[in-house]
Amino acid sequence: MLPRLLLPSSILWLLCVSAFVACAQEESAAPQSEMVTLHRRFDAELRIRGVVGGGFTLVRRGVIPEAFFMGEARRDTHQPVGDDTAYNWASITKTMTGIAILQLRDRGKLSLDDPVVKYVPELEQVHDAYGPVDAITVRELLTHSAGFRNPTWPWDCDDAKDCEWQPFEPTKWMQVASMLPYTHVAFKPGTQWSYSNLGYVFLGQIIERISGDDFEVYIDKNILKPLGMTESYFDRAPYFLESQVSASYVRRGEKLTPQPLNFDTGITTSNSGLKAPLKDMAKYARFLIGEPGNTRYEAVLKRSSLEEAWTGVLPAVQHGEVPTPYTSGPHGAQPQMGLGFFVLQIDGHRYIYHDGDQGGFSSELLVDPEGGSAGILVVNTTDTGALAVADATHAISNTEPDPHTDLRLTIRSMLIEEVFPRYAR
Repeated sequence: MLPRLLLPSSILWLLCVSAFVACAQEESAAPQSEMVTLHRRFDAELRIRGVVGGGFTLVRRGVIPEAFFMGEARRDTHQPVGDDTAYNWASITKTMTGIAILQLRDRGKLSLDDPVVKYVPELEQVHDAYGPVDAITVRELLTHSAGFRNPTWPWDCDDAKDCEWQPFEPTKWMQVASMLPYTHVAFKPGTQWSYSNLGYVFLGQIIERISGDDFEVYIDKNILKPLGMTESYFDRAPYFLESQVSASYVRRGEKLTPQPLNFDTGITTSNSGLKAPLKDMAKYARFLIGEPGNTRYEAVLKRSSLEEAWTGVLPAVQHGEVPTPYTSGPHGAQPQMGLGFFVLQIDGHRYIYHDGDQGGFSSELLVDPEGGSAGILVVNTTDTGALAVADATHAISNTEPDPHTDLRLTIRSMLIEEVFPRYAR
C-alpha cells in the first residue's frame, strides 16, 4: 500500500499525521497555513517512497471532516489528487453488501439463517464433504465462515507473456456458475474464518434476486442516495466524472506498473466494485458513527442492526499465513468477524473496520462508534514486496501489500491510541 513506510524514516510521516490532528480544534478545522504546510510534508514523504497519490480524512460527530491529499491521481498527466478524486474502495464494498442484506432481513425478505441455496440454487452443484451444501447459511457467507475459496476466479491467465486481453474479473454470473461443479467447501461451515471474495459474490446474487434490482442499482437507491453520496458509483465512471478517476499502480521492486484505468470489476461488484471520492466516504463514515435523532440514518439501517453487524462472531485468523491488517490489531489484539465488518476490542473499547486492496488501490475505514470518530485512508499505489519480474503488464486484481511495507496497522494503532481518545464525544 504505502511502500517502505515502515522504515525508520517514516517517523516523520507519522509525526505529520499527529501534527495534523493536534492542530485540529475541537469544533473547527486547523488553520489553513498549517494545513498547507502539512500537505507539503506529506507529499514530499510519499514521493520519496514511490507512492503516487492518496488522501486521508478524519471524521468526527458534529464537526466538518478534516481532509488532506497528497501526490498525483494520474502520473502520466501529473493530475493532482484532490477533493473530487475517485478511488476504487475494493473490499470496503463488502460493508455495504452486509448492510444491504440486513436491510432485506429487517424488511422480512430473508433470514440470516436461511440456506443460501434457497436464493442461489446453482450452489447445489458445489462439492461439500462436510455435509449437505444446503446447510450453508446467509450468515456464514457474511462472516466468511462458509468454507468457500478466497478468489472469485482462481484460474489465471494461461499465457503469462500476453494477458492484457483478459477481463479484469469474470464479467458474467454464468462464468462463475459454470465452475461451481469444480468448487468445493474447504472446511465444515461455521467452524472457522477464511476470507472469501466468492462468498460475497453469492451475497450479491441474493440481493439481486430478492430485490429485483441489479446490485449497483439497489445500493445506489438504498445506501448511496440516502446518504448524499452523489459522486459514488460502481465500476466505470459516468461520463461527467471520468476526469476525476484516479489511476492506480503496483510496485515490484523498483518497477512501477500502471493498472487498468477506470476498470470494471465485473461479477465481483458486490465484493469490490465501489468507486468514490474521500468526501463521499466521509458521509458514509458519518452514518456509521451515528447521530441521535437522524431519521435518514435510521431509514438506511436501524442502529440496532448495525450493532448486530458489529458483534464479533469468530476470530479472523488465517491459519498458516502472515498476519495482515485484516487479521491483526495493535499490540497483538485479535480481530473478530462480524456481519460484513471486522471488530476489534482493545481495553474494553470497540473499533470497527474494513480494508480494501484491488488493482493497486489500498484503503482502510476505521470507526470508533462510541467515541464518535472515524479515519479513512486511501492510496493509489501498492507495493507487493515482490522483486521486479520480466512480465509486469498483467493487470492484478487482488493486490495485497507486502505486510512489511503496509502502513495500515501503524496508522490504525496511532488512531486508536492517540487520535480517537482525544476527540471522544
